[in-house]
Amino acid sequence: MLESERPKKVYTPMQAKAKAESYCAFQERAQQEVRDKLYSWGLHSGDVEATISLLIEDNFLNEERFARAYVRGKFKLKGWGKIKIKQGLKMKQISNPLIRIALTEIEAEEYYARLESIITKKNQLINEENSYKRKHKLFQYALGRGYESNLIAEVLTTQVNTEN
Repeated sequence: MLESERPKKVYTPMQAKAKAESYCAFQERAQQEVRDKLYSWGLHSGDVEATISLLIEDNFLNEERFARAYVRGKFKLKGWGKIKIKQGLKMKQISNPLIRIALTEIEAEEYYARLESIITKKNQLINEENSYKRKHKLFQYALGRGYESNLIAEVLTTQVNTEN
């Protein structure tokens, strides 16, 4: 029997709450992630919202704590820029005010230094003789990582000026 053919286990609200507590204790979660998981366990709308409320009361679920952890993780571990992090938080249905608060986890100097580092490393990997094409490739790469175009241009300008 294939996994998709096996009937899903349906949990009672109390079982689901206990399971959701361990799900949230394992790592920070967004409310929407937990809500989706509860629905996948066969709970109905009223039970899902009641369970979410209980998880918030018991501090297993905290949107601001999740958003701050998400920002720190994506910036420090993956090297994402603020634009990409903001998009990721919006996908998790985090509110704009909370996104603004969470982005304060990134210090400006560290952010700029990380962008310089990313561009420097990528520059060593690009096989392009034409300096304009090289600069364009670096610019596109940094944009894809979620950094702001004005900062990328500034870093590229200072790096090109120091190379010459």
